[in-house]
Amino acid sequence: MNQNQPHFYRGRFSVAPMLDWTTRHCRYFHRQFSRHALLYTEMITTGAIIHAKYDHLEFSLTENPVALQLGGSDPIQLAQCAKMAEMRGYHEINLNVGCPSDRVQNGMFGACLMAKADLVAHCVKAMQAVVNIPITVKTRIGIDEFDSYEFLCDFVQKIHDAGCQEFIIHARKAWLSGLSPKENREIPPLNYERVYQLKRDFPHLLISINGGIKTIDEMQQHLKYVDGVMVGREAYQNPSLLGYIDQALFDPTSPIISAKEAVEKMFPYIETQLSQGVYLNHIVRHMLGAFQHCKGARQWRRHLSENAHKTGADLKVVEVALSFVES
Repeated sequence: MNQNQPHFYRGRFSVAPMLDWTTRHCRYFHRQFSRHALLYTEMITTGAIIHAKYDHLEFSLTENPVALQLGGSDPIQLAQCAKMAEMRGYHEINLNVGCPSDRVQNGMFGACLMAKADLVAHCVKAMQAVVNIPITVKTRIGIDEFDSYEFLCDFVQKIHDAGCQEFIIHARKAWLSGLSPKENREIPPLNYERVYQLKRDFPHLLISINGGIKTIDEMQQHLKYVDGVMVGREAYQNPSLLGYIDQALFDPTSPIISAKEAVEKMFPYIETQLSQGVYLNHIVRHMLGAFQHCKGARQWRRHLSENAHKTGADLKVVEVALSFVES
């Protein structure tokens, strides 16, 4: 960043953790658009990290800054995973206190933990005791009948007292029963003002806002009231949006990165991954939305969808798909 530019909060802009979407291949692609965006892993449970044979912490340091989002409620296991992640080079550990799915609740993590502030505080304190990187909490503005502003403030205060300085607030409450995770992202009304009020009442904390944010203009408006904005599905489904982030939100001298540039910068990575036995489809499925609103976008998507999964599919598939797109 230009030395004349102000120092910005690490989470001034971030791409939300999304299960099955924000994989390491997705993050590598998103990084081609933006140097400064904070990228999140999918939510990974402590049990998966500790017990699974697969290396759930695998990532490239060139993806950084990356935050690992953990799912869990056992302070000892969370501390163990946080320490492992710090040693691997992650820049932040985030505790999931916002996901409302039944599976997550049955594992005693996610949004149901909003009703157990003391336990969340214990978890945060345990992680902070063993790492030097930030421990953050992503949560909702309330759950079920516990949706008053006072409830939210009490929750944040207890977690802050345990040492947490940074919160990402999804500006909707969550219903723990009766709504699917998808419905919980759409049906409870957004209440941005409540998040703004939280920042006013806790000015010493770093507060980021999440939920329904789609455009650069909306991000800039939110940043008048909070420290950071987190964007989820819009960033995934229309990744070319990320090409404007560095210039608009961090450094006006940064270049705008086009989708074509980002795709072409992926070529060496794709070849390396293919040589290591990764299937082409596992990488390019995250790139299908790269050319939203461009002529040839449909042909791009169709060619990748029809050919990337085939045995022996290689970089030529991407090059041909790219030839259909007009700049």
